[in-house]
Amino acid sequence: MQHIKTFAPVLLVALLAGSSAMAHGYTDCTKAERSSWKPAAEAEAKAKAAGYQVQRSKIEGSCYEVYAIKDGTLYELFYDPTNLSLKHTKTQKN
Repeated sequence: MQHIKTFAPVLLVALLAGSSAMAHGYTDCTKAERSSWKPAAEAEAKAKAAGYQVQRSKIEGSCYEVYAIKDGTLYELFYDPTNLSLKHTKTQKN
């Protein structure tokens, strides 16, 4: 019984950590070291050049995640930070 009391909280923390990592979406863009990444501002500039109004950006896993609006819809754009290729696009429902 003591093992269950010890194991249950550990299992709960592991499950919650796993679900929070998956909550934001796409996170695997490159295996390259961060020292080889281009600046995040270049990912934002690429989104702007494609007609998006950039709200903010952040690092998500090994991707640059750019939050942007186009035609009244909010998008999450996931760029490979080494070559700025668009790896995934996610539409946010209002």
